[in-house]
Amino acid sequence: MDYDKVEDTFFEAFEGKYVRALITGPTEAIVKRAAYDSTSTPSAVIGRVEGGVEGFLDESQTPDNRFGAIVQYWLGGDDVEKFAFELSYRLRQDILVKPFTRIFDYSDKDSDEYIEMMDIVGHCGDGYEWIVEEYGRRMINVPIAVPDFQIEEKFKINDGTMGGNFWYLCETPEAVINAGDAIIEAIMNVEGATAPFDICSAASKPETNFPEIGPTTNHFYCPSLKERLGDESKVPQGVNYIPEVVINAIDEESMNKAVKAGIDAALEFDGVIGISAGNFDGKLGDKNINLLDILK
Repeated sequence: MDYDKVEDTFFEAFEGKYVRALITGPTEAIVKRAAYDSTSTPSAVIGRVEGGVEGFLDESQTPDNRFGAIVQYWLGGDDVEKFAFELSYRLRQDILVKPFTRIFDYSDKDSDEYIEMMDIVGHCGDGYEWIVEEYGRRMINVPIAVPDFQIEEKFKINDGTMGGNFWYLCETPEAVINAGDAIIEAIMNVEGATAPFDICSAASKPETNFPEIGPTTNHFYCPSLKERLGDESKVPQGVNYIPEVVINAIDEESMNKAVKAGIDAALEFDGVIGISAGNFDGKLGDKNINLLDILK
């Protein structure tokens, strides 16, 4: 692979806490709806939970021999109580309500930190819920109108790496979409990594004139502002679109593999004329990772 189009720059990443879960269901369609619904609205930048779909499993790969989706849910910082509170919305409102779904802890790492699911999900049974031992796990059985929802009693919390990113600089809208689809597919083939924003069209920056709404546009890299900003614009010549891909991963090694897989996929498309990354002099994250070091 020729990396001449890749800028010698770095992205900033930072530590976060995650829960890795397995959603199962009777059909692939139900599982995908539950997975994508529960991981939508990436919100770590505003202090809430964000998620991503890591990959899909067939019936031979899951504890209950049904279709499965591996998902991750993330929170920046160390507030486990807040993590559990925010996560509960995703599990109750996006998965429990899908017919015949179950959720299992899917962490493959040891941890001293857990989320007890009875308090935040199990009590949706209004006191009628009970514990069963099935699939080699302790499951909470929540009685609902389409019997019944089950979730594993405890989920491990692990530490991972958030916020890895790269930009793929495009000439055409077709390159944005086609290369982006290939990038996301490549990242989903990397175990332990997710792209919570999918193709992100709105790269942001730490500084803002409107802090009450959170991160705002990185105006230096907006092609539509190039003429207005003049010499302040950082949009390269010939670049009309600057989509971003953000990556969260269970460890730095998985993140780097996902970044490389995504960049390799992007460079296969003629309309992609450069690769760069977002960095802010250490204001966003304390891990500075050079793109070219990953690609060696």
